[in-house]
Amino acid sequence: MITQGDIITIAKEAIYTIVITAAPLLLISLIVGLTISIFQTVTSIQEQTLTFVPKIVAVFLGIMLFGPWMMDVLSNFMTRLWTDFSIYLS
Repeated sequence: MITQGDIITIAKEAIYTIVITAAPLLLISLIVGLTISIFQTVTSIQEQTLTFVPKIVAVFLGIMLFGPWMMDVLSNFMTRLWTDFSIYLS
């Protein structure tokens, strides 16, 4: 039988996995956004839509670069959950 502690452990692992897999793309987006904001400040260009295209391109490149690693982490987590599924039922 699954206990409350098991549920909390699974939830913690899920949140940790989400944070770890999302971190590279969030950092890429943050760095690109900060760089463009500095560029806009220096050049006095105040176009709000200027940040979107470079961020999207950078995140797509990040997905291409980190995608296999992200899928590996997520599939390992799901495999671990499904492997332990019978333990939770008994």
